[in-house]
Amino acid sequence: MLYDADCPLCTYVRDRLVKRPQLVPLQFVPAGSPAARTRFPCLDHGSTLTEITVVGDGGQVYRGAAAWIVTLWALRDHRRLAHRLSSPSGMRLAKGAVLAAAKWRGTTAPWGGRVYRRDDGWTYDPRDGWHHTPPGCGSDACAAP
Repeated sequence: MLYDADCPLCTYVRDRLVKRPQLVPLQFVPAGSPAARTRFPCLDHGSTLTEITVVGDGGQVYRGAAAWIVTLWALRDHRRLAHRLSSPSGMRLAKGAVLAAAKWRGTTAPWGGRVYRRDDGWTYDPRDGWHHTPPGCGSDACAAP
């Protein structure tokens, strides 16, 4: 499971999930991190910072509500709930929960809802999401040969 390590809600949920009995082992990788890029080179890592993403052991990629349902399915105490949420009516409920969490996350952003810039070149603008701008030649990234 990829999660935003800079998001208090995301780290809280990760900490709670780690403590739950698991039928399928969950591994947590910070989204957009070097570890995530190495482990999952084909993913759009910018989108993993805005939308919960789960990668299955067979390479399956789940995003949004489907990712939450797969995560619940991995937990011993929540497998029945995951099956109910996987139905068409349950999926609407799961999508609503994901949207509510995203809205709460956006209103409690540590940067106050303004444009947020990370040192690794990622920028979040609440108007249109995440963007990546590689470091310019004014940084150490363009060292002379």
